[in-house]
Amino acid sequence: MKQLFKAAVLIGALLGFGFSAPLQAASDGKKPAPAKKTAAGSKSGEKFVATGARKPVAKTELAKAPQKSAKSAKPAKSGSGKQVAAWEAPPKAIRRVSMADVDPGRVALHSASALVIDQETGQALLEKHADVQVPIASITKLMTAMVVLDAKLDLNEVITISDDDVDTLKGSRSRIPVGTTMTRETAMLLALMSSENRAANALGRHYPGGQAAFVRAMNAKARELGMRNSRFEEPTGLSSNNVSTAYDLSRMVAAAAGYPEIRIYSTNAEATIDLNGRIQEFRNTNGLVRNDNWVIGVSKTGYISEAGRCLVMQARVADKPVVMVLLDSQGKMTRVGDAMRIKRWMESASAATDRRNV
Repeated sequence: MKQLFKAAVLIGALLGFGFSAPLQAASDGKKPAPAKKTAAGSKSGEKFVATGARKPVAKTELAKAPQKSAKSAKPAKSGSGKQVAAWEAPPKAIRRVSMADVDPGRVALHSASALVIDQETGQALLEKHADVQVPIASITKLMTAMVVLDAKLDLNEVITISDDDVDTLKGSRSRIPVGTTMTRETAMLLALMSSENRAANALGRHYPGGQAAFVRAMNAKARELGMRNSRFEEPTGLSSNNVSTAYDLSRMVAAAAGYPEIRIYSTNAEATIDLNGRIQEFRNTNGLVRNDNWVIGVSKTGYISEAGRCLVMQARVADKPVVMVLLDSQGKMTRVGDAMRIKRWMESASAATDRRNV
């Protein structure tokens, strides 16, 4: 019996080895190679390139907006023949967002007033207290620029920053000393890109008829644009009496986008300026113009305590041209956070449309 028992144990061991060997061989085999990573947000590895940022400006010469459009797109030209930034066709199939895909209840915004307008249809995709009249701070400077350009004043004319341009209302600082001379073009660049109050005020002072005539022209332009709930008292936005609504400002931003100079100056990422022999570096107050995930045509920020943090843009979101207005945001990053939330919301709706169409 003992020999029979040993024989049974030996046979069982041999059978166990026969079954375990293939399993061991499989576990010792090479593991499958991990899939190669592609560019973020791209299945094919292609990276979406946007043109929000601009090249620096050398001294007082304005930089041209880089042309990164698709092969089929042609850069627009201004009346002077200058190439200007144009909306760009993305390198993938265009997505369409319908109102049925867009649920405003999905977006939690922290701005007191907000509005997103679809420029293709004129419809409001999202609105929050968009008819409430509020102070608009430096968003004012878009109107300032339009009035200067409408007057066809010489942009190469040299103007001077004087004591009259110093902010005695809010006591805000400026990097432009009194006595500085610059071209009207440079003053407009600094007013739109870096929200320099002294530059904006100087533009109003050097208007034919002076500051009073300039303010009258600002309010006349507002009436022309149908901005019925807007009023301007001065060209910088430091006064809380410069008031408007999100709906009115959407009209102003859309109109500003028709000026090549405003498109270039307001979206220039940074500039190196020679101010009376002193080289100064200036940056755009809207960091989104340096973000390749954004395609921005017009940009302006604003802040005074009565207005809170404000941001207006004309941009392409989910392959659609939109005007975005965000007013009275509390906290430095809230307006940017709201803009990002709106962008993700629209892109999510666009992706849902794509899935249904497959």
